[in-house]
Amino acid sequence: MTKQFEEKKFNIPSLKGISTKTIEEHLKLYAGYVKNANIILAKVDEYSEDSNPLVGAGEEHAYALGEIQRRFAFEFNGMRNHEIYFSHFVGGSTAPTAGSPLMKAIEEEWDTFDRWLKRFKTLATTRGVGWAQLLWDPASGRLLNNWVDEQHLGQLSACVPILELDMWEHSYVADYQPSGKKQYVEDFFENINWRTVEENFAKVHQ
Repeated sequence: MTKQFEEKKFNIPSLKGISTKTIEEHLKLYAGYVKNANIILAKVDEYSEDSNPLVGAGEEHAYALGEIQRRFAFEFNGMRNHEIYFSHFVGGSTAPTAGSPLMKAIEEEWDTFDRWLKRFKTLATTRGVGWAQLLWDPASGRLLNNWVDEQHLGQLSACVPILELDMWEHSYVADYQPSGKKQYVEDFFENINWRTVEENFAKVHQ
């Protein structure tokens, strides 16, 4: 039997601007990504083992296998991106720690925290749906800002997400309306627990 991905639970306090209802519905969407990632892997196992003596194991379902494998990146990244995003709210809002390894890395890359933050907020308002990410590239030893279309188009290979901001409309439209995207981004940073970002960085930065 295929190992199962497990849905994580998040104890999210009341947030500025982002309603409890939006978080509840958003968590249901996240649960769907977990469920679908598991379904796809189960189907890959099933189709790969099916054997027609005329074509060989797995070949009978080659087209279906190709399509669901392509879909797996969407479901898997949706699962992991949301886990990082929701984790940023757990524990309540905290400011970045002055002089922390993360702050030093941000300042090394962008000179000042405020300069990085301005650029990241601009990135987050990119037209379309997707994710604004702060990534660590272990190969070059530097932080990078990145935009991902949907869940999976534009991922940077081998880079590790440190901070994730969901810019799909479901994350903000009910509370802010489509015209309120910029305010949602501002409120996200009012709500973020920077300890979670610093911990993510500490795990990958040596």
